[in-house]
Amino acid sequence: MKDTICAISTPSGLGAIAVIRNSGAQAFTTVEPLFPETDIISLPPQRAQFAQIIENGQLIDQVVVTKFAAPHSYTGEDMVEISCHGSVFIQQKIMEMLLANGCRMAHAGEFTQRAFLNGKMDLPQAEAVADLIESQSESAHRLAINQLKGAFSKKLHQLREQLVCLASLLELELDFSEEEVEFADRKELLELLEELQTEVEHLIRSFKMGNVLKTGIPVAIVGQPNVGKSTLLNAILQHDRAIVSPVPGTTRDTVEDTFNIGGTLFRFIDTAGIRQSDDVVESIGIERTYQAIEKAAVILYMVDATQAEPHEIQTEVEDFKAHINLAEQQLLIIANKIDQLETMPEHYKELHDMDILFVSAKRQVNLGDIEERLTQYTHEHAIQDSTLLTNERHYALLTDMQNAIGRIRQGLEDQIPTDLLAEEVRAALYDIGCLTGTISTDELLDNIFGKFCIGK
Repeated sequence: MKDTICAISTPSGLGAIAVIRNSGAQAFTTVEPLFPETDIISLPPQRAQFAQIIENGQLIDQVVVTKFAAPHSYTGEDMVEISCHGSVFIQQKIMEMLLANGCRMAHAGEFTQRAFLNGKMDLPQAEAVADLIESQSESAHRLAINQLKGAFSKKLHQLREQLVCLASLLELELDFSEEEVEFADRKELLELLEELQTEVEHLIRSFKMGNVLKTGIPVAIVGQPNVGKSTLLNAILQHDRAIVSPVPGTTRDTVEDTFNIGGTLFRFIDTAGIRQSDDVVESIGIERTYQAIEKAAVILYMVDATQAEPHEIQTEVEDFKAHINLAEQQLLIIANKIDQLETMPEHYKELHDMDILFVSAKRQVNLGDIEERLTQYTHEHAIQDSTLLTNERHYALLTDMQNAIGRIRQGLEDQIPTDLLAEEVRAALYDIGCLTGTISTDELLDNIFGKFCIGK
């Protein structure tokens, strides 16, 4: 990390301003020649200063420059940020001047990688920076902020302390193995392992909800042909995303788009109508409908309020339930086309026992009821905990750790030798180390930070 790096940290293209930053031991001296009329070295740190960038007596730009002295900077190194006008020419010119003065171009994510290596944040917090940049909804933003603040790291630290305690007791027994002394009470060890396993399982279970909150909760719109699925999708999105036609079987493939409701991103999936078909293309579309159903967190099952009788709807819904996992998937029944009914038939009142939402997708009547139920689903299923798991790497390592803890518990019950138990504890501690970054490889770090944008 002896190199002084530089990069444009704002998106490429024209804009009102752009931010260029550099970081490293020579951050101040490499910037100094850009400002012949300003004593950059003497500028107080953490204070913005108006200055002019000049080359060969020619004014390049009027900018705001901010110095950050180590260790009080994002990277933990000396660092300078230049806020210039957003001209592509100006950005490129400043970069050329910095590179000519001894900087090198930063790699993707190198600023954050240096922050991690300099102890400004641990690996989960560094990964949260990328999640924060990519967050597209209030829910995703909240999850990233919680992780960036260290909530997940704190939980990992607590788990590690428990594992270290367990390892210490077992290692102490190994030191006195010839005397056949048993220092660790097996009952207490099992209780400690049970507590550990409960905490890890809680985190693992939270991944499903955490991941969909981060990427968008999948909502499948399904039903028989011509019940108004595509019309509903267009009405929710407030633009014509799917083709609408009175011809049954118009939708031959899944159509997806996202929409933010109540601060949460939902991924709505319009599907081909479910029916028996001899058409090869339509049959493929129906197969994809069932695939969408399997992956959905919420299913909007639509029926035509003008065609079906109450007992027919009940039978249809009960038959459909056989294709879904009611323990993990939310099912909402939507009776569409109520605008075509002059009055609600008396016998439809019994459908209220089925918790059916009556809407008109075409006239956009009662669509707020659907949005209300989706918001309610989020509140009911989102774990109100700052340690909600969202990262696949974390999920995989915690799963490995859970398996190791399970083997330790089984080993204690089977009274296997202490040295074998200690080896499993070390394996679990290794997983914790990989999570926090106390154990890391260049390949791992390059893979993680290589996904960041250049300049962050």
